[in-house]
Parts: sequence; C-alpha cells; structure tokens
Amino acid sequence: MLEIRWHGRGGQGAVTSVELLALSAIEEGKYAQGFPSFGPERRGAPVTAFNRVDDKQIKIRSGIYRPDVVVVLDESLVALVDVAEGLKPEGILLINTTKSLEELKKNIRYDGKIATCDATAIAWKELGVPITNTTMLGALVKLTGVVKLESLDGPITERFGRIAPKNQAAAKRAFAEVSIIN
Repeated sequence: MLEIRWHGRGGQGAVTSVELLALSAIEEGKYAQGFPSFGPERRGAPVTAFNRVDDKQIKIRSGIYRPDVVVVLDESLVALVDVAEGLKPEGILLINTTKSLEELKKNIRYDGKIATCDATAIAWKELGVPITNTTMLGALVKLTGVVKLESLDGPITERFGRIAPKNQAAAKRAFAEVSIIN
C-alpha cells in the first residue's frame, strides 16, 4: 500500500489532487482512499490531505501517520510545518520549489530521498495561474508509478472540463521535469 500526505494552502488544490489521484487509481482497477484534514480554515491557510492506494481492498480508516510520500504544493510551508514528520526513511519528499538541497535542508529534517519540481513556473506557463495541484500530480506519478500518467486524463477531464487540456499539459510537463536532488 502506498500512503501519501499532501501539504498545501487553502485554494491551491491539495484536496482536488487527492480526489483526482484516487479516481485515477480506481480507474486502473486499484483501491484508493482520499481525504482531507482541515477545520474552518480560510483561503491561504495550511491544509493537509491524504491518499492510500493499493491493489487490494483497503480496510484502514485512520489518518496517515507514516507516509511513504509527502507532497508539498507550497514551498513556504517548509518553514512553517514539519513536512517530513513521520515520513518513512525510504520515502520520498516531493517539494514544489527552485531551492537547492542546501537551502531546503535549513528547514527540513529529513535525510531520505528529496525531489523537486518548479510546479509554480509550470502552472503559470500551462495554466496561467499558480495553482500547482495537477502539476504536482504529474511529478508524483513519475516518482512513484502509483498510476499511469494517462490514467489522470479521465478524472482531470471530468473535473476541469474545457480547461482540462491545460491541466493535462501541466501534469505531463511536471512528469518530464521533476528531479531527485538527494
């Protein structure tokens, strides 16, 4: 089972990412869960959301405390939240950033695999707005193989309608551009 924790800010699409990934996994015949964890936050406040994906039925109904992957949609959260908390030593920390490993290490206490993607630049270029959810989905798919990249197309089309091609392009570009820096 792959367990993923998403960190973002209200309005950036973390909850939408979770939903799209779960639908993509289900479309492939896998089992998936996706759920947010937030209270009465406002736009811009930190938000956390979670996914579980497996080839067999998922019977766990609790929060995710030891994720395999952590996805950070907004690099400013790295200084505010312990984004690597509970991340398995063999896990992956995926951050939307242009910062170097040395810069990131000032705020992150994690010695495992760290990957980066300039999802904000990709989103501006492909979508015209700095909403990085579908962009980071593409990067996540490349790093984990949790679903096939093309499996995102159906859920993205259903969710975004006429602007789906832009979101699909953003996911594909991030898939190509994500890199592991540690």
